[in-house]
Amino acid sequence: MIDQHETTEFTEPKRKSLWPLLLLAVVLLAVGAGVLALLDQGGTEAEPVEASEVETGSIATEATPDPTVETPSFIPSDEPIADAADIILPSVVQIATADGLGSGVIYDSNGLILTAAHVVAGEEIVTVRLADGEEIEGTVLGGDSDFDVAVIRVDRTGLPSATLALDTDPRAGQLAIAVGSPWGLQSTVTAGIVSAVNQSINSAVGPRSVLQTDAAINPGNSGGALVNRQGEVLGINVSIFSVSGANDGVGFAVPIDVAFDIATAVLAGESLDFAFLGVNVSNVESGQAGALITEITGGSGADGAGIEIGDLVTSIDGVEVQGSRDLAAQVRTHRPGTTVELIVIRDGEEISLFATLGVLPPPPEQ
Repeated sequence: MIDQHETTEFTEPKRKSLWPLLLLAVVLLAVGAGVLALLDQGGTEAEPVEASEVETGSIATEATPDPTVETPSFIPSDEPIADAADIILPSVVQIATADGLGSGVIYDSNGLILTAAHVVAGEEIVTVRLADGEEIEGTVLGGDSDFDVAVIRVDRTGLPSATLALDTDPRAGQLAIAVGSPWGLQSTVTAGIVSAVNQSINSAVGPRSVLQTDAAINPGNSGGALVNRQGEVLGINVSIFSVSGANDGVGFAVPIDVAFDIATAVLAGESLDFAFLGVNVSNVESGQAGALITEITGGSGADGAGIEIGDLVTSIDGVEVQGSRDLAAQVRTHRPGTTVELIVIRDGEEISLFATLGVLPPPPEQ
């Protein structure tokens, strides 16, 4: 701030003071010309940096091309959602039935499509609209209404099939992109994150383990794809939790490994029985989280593994168990005959046990 009593005098500069400025300008021009000459000769050109080096944070000062390194098929850009959409959109179809519209995902170029079981419930023939608008007839091969997964076949080969993220563990907080036909609007892309993995929710058939996302999912999205930033399918969208009936930011998808296992069983004509551990459990009121064993079925997988009443199950096959619903939901994600590792706390000691799952017996007759 300038003091109000301060005065500023403007004086005309003396002529001789211009000479140093002129001399400096000449010097700068000369130096600039030299720099430009160096640039023309490539003397200061920076070496290229490999994308992999940038991602890992180690930027090399010198880069030597490696002839053994192959060019990646997926090159990320500053528009990851658009990149993923470009990859997955050709593989997502619209499914029309007598009751309405849903979505599906081509997972085999020879005409196999994954969808939600409730989309094709009661149907043998459906109309499949491909991403390019062509409509063809599809045959419902079968599915599992408990897991809400079904398989459709169309008489076509060379279709653009999606890549399934079978060897990738989803992470809470990662980018998630939903693609389908909400309200009948085909090839619609919405984005958010994976809100939770191994989320246990109640259903008509008991607890189920699902992926949770806040990507907008609405009626018509069912059967469509939930993908990661590489355009790989993480799950098949099946339901939402909503008070209004529309998207409230809580959507659910069947994990793709579960959906693929069911599809494989359908194609092989195998039974789709639920797995059975053979225990009754309860939640603990205080202390360490887990599922408390209260009863064991004789001759079951739990019995054979040496599980005892009072054991606290804290994880199954590496998935954390917070309570009884988590354990039941995780058992259901496995097929009968699968051997799972259970971590239990017994008398304050952590123990690893291995149980082979059986088949869930039918409910007793009333």
